[in-house]
Amino acid sequence: MVEKKKTSTRKSKKPAYSKEQYMEWYTLMLRIRKFEERALMAYGQQKIRGFCHVYIGQEAVAAGMESAIRKEDAIVTAYRQHGIALGRGLDSNACMAELFGKETGAVKGKGGSMHFFSAEHRYFGGNGIVGAQIPIGTGIGFAEKYKGTDNLCVTMFGDGAARQGALHESFNMAMTWKIPVIYVVENNGYAMGTSVKRTSNVEEMYKIGLAYDMPSESVDGMDPVAVHEAFSKAAEHVRAGNGPYFLEVRTYRYKGHSVSDPAKYRTKEEVQEYKDRDPIKMIESFIIDQKIGTEDEIKKIKADVKKEIDDCMKFAEESDYPSADELYTDNYVQEDYPFLT
Repeated sequence: MVEKKKTSTRKSKKPAYSKEQYMEWYTLMLRIRKFEERALMAYGQQKIRGFCHVYIGQEAVAAGMESAIRKEDAIVTAYRQHGIALGRGLDSNACMAELFGKETGAVKGKGGSMHFFSAEHRYFGGNGIVGAQIPIGTGIGFAEKYKGTDNLCVTMFGDGAARQGALHESFNMAMTWKIPVIYVVENNGYAMGTSVKRTSNVEEMYKIGLAYDMPSESVDGMDPVAVHEAFSKAAEHVRAGNGPYFLEVRTYRYKGHSVSDPAKYRTKEEVQEYKDRDPIKMIESFIIDQKIGTEDEIKKIKADVKKEIDDCMKFAEESDYPSADELYTDNYVQEDYPFLT
């Protein structure tokens, strides 16, 4: 059975969660926004090279998701992934240093913008190949089922990657074997510069789950509360042994596909429409209007985040580049399998 439910709590007049939770959502979204803005600035100064896809505008997805799942759960995603990594708990110093290609980076400067990784934080990338993470996440979920845990794997991809054949193979396997995966399409409306309308007859992407009887729904991805509630519902379903769940999170990126994209295929009016619903501004206003927190508390959060980002920039700039012999490390893992000897 596939169910459509457009979850949003923007019209809610009363706080439904604790002060700590609202402050946590606000702080994480602000951290991601400021990190990405500084990354863009550093790229313009040629301190960061290669590809760079920022998460500006999509912060509510990372915030609402993290509050709804466990640290033991796994996450695998695509290359627009700095914000997801920060939400997972990766250190901002290590993330910025990775963008700079420094040895103190999350993966020693070898992954760059698209390939963060942290086994400690159950974060499996950051994957540069479009759609490659979909079968990877399915496999991670299968491993959890095989080991008998009640952990799940959040497998995230964009609207463009939803056209890959691997998605259908993964969906079929996951439903057949009841694999504990929450599939998430971050539908920001464009695959690079091509709108969803030009690539599919099915614009409401949650409907892709119809062919597999996968529970699916559409979520307001500009609202961390709506995202949290949708992920909480999905996680409960998956942990009960019922198999996968599919969420279409409707979000928006304010910037182009990457730093080299001027995004001229979008109108100013369209971009402004989403900026008027900016998740950070909305939650800040809600906190103040509902007297959840004070303006002084908000100012302190802003000051703390600014210092953190200033510090991570300084850390990245002052760190060393990897030595040449690092080319020969971390390429293979050698394991001893007794049954092969």
